[in-house]
Amino acid sequence: MSNMFLIGEISKLFQIDIRTLRYYDEIHLLKPALVDENTGYRYYSIEQFESLNTILYLKALNIPLKDIKQFVDRRGIDYILALLKEQLFKTEQKLLEFEQIKKKINLRIHQIEHTSKMKNLFKIHKEQLAERKIVMLKQRIHHSDNLEMWIRILENSSNLKSSVFLGQVGLTLSLTSLQQKKFNEYDSIFLFVEPEKHAFTETAMKTLPQQQYLIIRFVGTHAEASYYYEELLKHADEQGLNISDDALEITYIDYGLTQDTSKFITEIQLPINES
Repeated sequence: MSNMFLIGEISKLFQIDIRTLRYYDEIHLLKPALVDENTGYRYYSIEQFESLNTILYLKALNIPLKDIKQFVDRRGIDYILALLKEQLFKTEQKLLEFEQIKKKINLRIHQIEHTSKMKNLFKIHKEQLAERKIVMLKQRIHHSDNLEMWIRILENSSNLKSSVFLGQVGLTLSLTSLQQKKFNEYDSIFLFVEPEKHAFTETAMKTLPQQQYLIIRFVGTHAEASYYYEELLKHADEQGLNISDDALEITYIDYGLTQDTSKFITEIQLPINES
């Protein structure tokens, strides 16, 4: 039996776990050439080396074992080409997904680093913001409410998954409430998203056009926002600026990132027009 090898020898030669070889036997992917009836020892022939090499090669390409087994059972040029082309397509899709993940990670790093700098806090400034996409849920929300339930409802009602939003939760305060200086109740909750990659319900989707905003960023949560609305409206009046639409109040850092409440950061954006 010079051309026969025990399962332990195959394990060492191919650097593969014995349990994996036994599993391949169970699913009929690679059965031993011989099993000793007296000892139960599994023996593999040297002719099986090529089959095992092929299995390990296809597995290294991240091809599922069920597909590898189908190939092993139906070897052929056409079949292997179809299998490899299908795996190439899946790999390209995965690369696109990882690019999106990379983009989200970089964006979140930038948000946290930029937001937490003290020099950016408590200062009112004007800024032109590019067009943005949000999904929103129209809902009266008090400034002391916990937002987690509303976020879940928004995700479920708009076919949105936590993995696709860009890490910013916001509330809107109506133009009427601003004019009446009522800052304790919001009109909707929203999330910034990348709509081109996902299908949202039309009622949930909204485009925020490119717009000039009056902005202030402060330490605290929505419960502390009233004072800063007052400051923004006072500044707008002094500068002869008109508030043109609902205010956006965006959470940058909260309990999701830290338990230190002194690190919580919220930003108010008031859309404006020059008088």
